[in-house]
Amino acid sequence: MTDTASFASTTPSLLRALGKRWWLFALRGAAGIAFGFLALLWPGLALLTLALVWGAYALVDGCFALAAAMSGMRSGDTPRWWLVLTGLAGIAAGLLTFIWPGITVQVLLLLIAAWAIVTGMMEVAGAVALRKEIEGEIFLILAGLISIAFGVVILGWPAAGALSLVLLVAWLAIIGGAAYIGLALRLRKLAR
Repeated sequence: MTDTASFASTTPSLLRALGKRWWLFALRGAAGIAFGFLALLWPGLALLTLALVWGAYALVDGCFALAAAMSGMRSGDTPRWWLVLTGLAGIAAGLLTFIWPGITVQVLLLLIAAWAIVTGMMEVAGAVALRKEIEGEIFLILAGLISIAFGVVILGWPAAGALSLVLLVAWLAIIGGAAYIGLALRLRKLAR
């Protein structure tokens, strides 16, 4: 039996669906890394610009999470609610940022913190759901825990300067993006 045939016959449906769409996680990771490096290159940008760039990142991240969830919905036998909630949270946070671009630093910090905590919790929940179907779910747990920790740090120190916010957001995006690329590579390897 070939590796692909054995994968198709022994892999649970969620893992098989995610394995076929490993590239969505890779794109999500690449978007995070690109955003992070852009934020590090230009840390002196105005907070409004950061808000708009972050809003675009949250929107794209949410769209990729929804695409990953919806791509396997046809099978109907494995819940993907955690990806749907992660996607909706990202899209909502991104749209709110664009609707009110003059948002104050405090409100923006709360929005970013809430988004990071909610998406982190959904990512950890997703990893728990995947743990029986995949080895290496640690990448998704890592992304979730980093996101939760970031949100808690922002809530704990809301008076941090814009430069600190830029650096925290940049590193969250880079490390989280690398974790998603790690997950994508693992899924790709399993899909062969």
